[in-house]
Amino acid sequence: MPLTITKIETILEPGAQALGYDIVAVEMAGGDHAILRVYIDQEGGVTIDDCSKASRQFSAILDVEDPISNRYTLEVSSPGLDRPLAKPAHFIDVVGQEIKLRMSSLIEGRRRFKGQLLQADDESVLMNVEGNEIRLAYADMDKARLVPTYDFKELDDESTKHKQ
Repeated sequence: MPLTITKIETILEPGAQALGYDIVAVEMAGGDHAILRVYIDQEGGVTIDDCSKASRQFSAILDVEDPISNRYTLEVSSPGLDRPLAKPAHFIDVVGQEIKLRMSSLIEGRRRFKGQLLQADDESVLMNVEGNEIRLAYADMDKARLVPTYDFKELDDESTKHKQ
C-alpha cells in the first residue's frame, strides 16, 4: 500500500488526542531524507513543550507502525499565524479572512490564488480573487494557508506605552 499523508495522520491521530492535541495538518517534503511535518493545536495554542511532548509520542508510534520506508526527520510545530488549511472545518473557521491556495492543475489559467474567503462547505470554497468570485474544490488543492494579518496600530499603541 503506498504511503499517504492521510494514512500517517490516521496513525498519529489517537496519540495526539491522548495528549489533548488536534492534528491540523501533516506534510511530507524532500526526497531521500524527507521531512515529516506535523502541525498540532489545542484550545489556547501550543508551546514548545507541547511540541516536544507530541514529538516523543509521534516518534514512538511511527517506530512501531513504521509507515515510512526511507529516512526522514520528524518536525512537530504549531500551525502559526499562516496556519495550513487542510480540512473543510479549517476553511469554515476562517470565512471572511484572506487565504492563499495552490491548485494541483491550472484553473482559469493559473495555479495560485490569493483573496478573501467568502464561503466554505464540505466540497469547495468560494473566494474573491482580484474582484472576481471563483469556486475552488478541495479535491483540486495542493496546499492552502491563512494569510496572517497584523494590527500595527495595536503594536504602535503598545510601543508608545513603553516609551512613556
